[in-house]
Amino acid sequence: MVRKRYTPEQIITMLREAEVLHSQGFKMADVYRKLGISAQTYCRWRKEYGGMRVDQAKRLKELEKENARLKKLVAELSLENDILKEVNRGNF
Repeated sequence: MVRKRYTPEQIITMLREAEVLHSQGFKMADVYRKLGISAQTYCRWRKEYGGMRVDQAKRLKELEKENARLKKLVAELSLENDILKEVNRGNF
């Protein structure tokens, strides 16, 4: 089965549409079918993006990307520091 990838903006839009459809009296099973997602996907999206605006989702992704970059930088510096300590001890 082909897996679709949605952007955070699309996910937030779909969550809002689901809320509107549910408030109009549609059953949640019908809402899932109309959006083309499973109940599990809806719950996961709601847990991650529920109550979030599009600009907040963009900022979240930017922060996650920056955090990954910083973690990589710290790992590289720690490794370099360990190597320098070994050289300083003469254990090479």
